[in-house]
Amino acid sequence: MRVYLVIMDDTEEALVALRFASRRAINTGGTLHIIALIEPQPFVAFAVVQATIEEEARERAQTTAATAAGSILSEGGAMPVISVKQGEGVKVVRDYLAEHPEISALVLGAAMEGGPGPLVSHFAGAQAGGLPCPVFVVPGSLSEADIDRMS
Repeated sequence: MRVYLVIMDDTEEALVALRFASRRAINTGGTLHIIALIEPQPFVAFAVVQATIEEEARERAQTTAATAAGSILSEGGAMPVISVKQGEGVKVVRDYLAEHPEISALVLGAAMEGGPGPLVSHFAGAQAGGLPCPVFVVPGSLSEADIDRMS
């Protein structure tokens, strides 16, 4: 069974990657893993304030992942495996891939404009040859119909 890994945040490119991966999973009888990524929060001198900021970030990430899972289920897909992880994106993804050898492909979205984000730059760049799975980079300019046709 194919297992697709998508990294979710509040960006449009994450939604494009999610649509592609979920459609691929549905069409191939595969499953989906979603990492709701929480970037490290800036340090605040007061521990109570720091804890509140981190909890709010975690809640936003969980809401984003739950909404994504709901859209996948509504389209006939299986419930994805959801993990909320805090840390630097490249390290979080590398660690997750090492812990989950069943991952068949890492699916990333590229922004419609501007340069590639840090995950695309890292995983589709010089480090691509050392990964345990293929990387799909889905262009942000694709419409839902384009994604459905290609997946």
